[in-house]
Amino acid sequence: MNVPYDLTSYIRVLKLASTPDWEEFSQIAKIAGAGILLVGLIGFIIFALMTFVPGSKPV
Repeated sequence: MNVPYDLTSYIRVLKLASTPDWEEFSQIAKIAGAGILLVGLIGFIIFALMTFVPGSKPV
C-alpha cells in the first residue's frame, strides 16, 4: 500500500468532484424518492397478498 500515491489519487478525485446545482440535486432526489416509494409499494402489495392467502400468517 503506497500511502502517498493513494493520498494524491484521493485529492485528484476530490478536485474533479463538483457540487451539483439545485436542478441536478432535485432531479436526483425525485428519482431516489420514487425508488423508495416503489420498493415500499411492492413490499406492501406482497404483505397484502400474503395476508389474504389461506394458511399464511402475517408477521
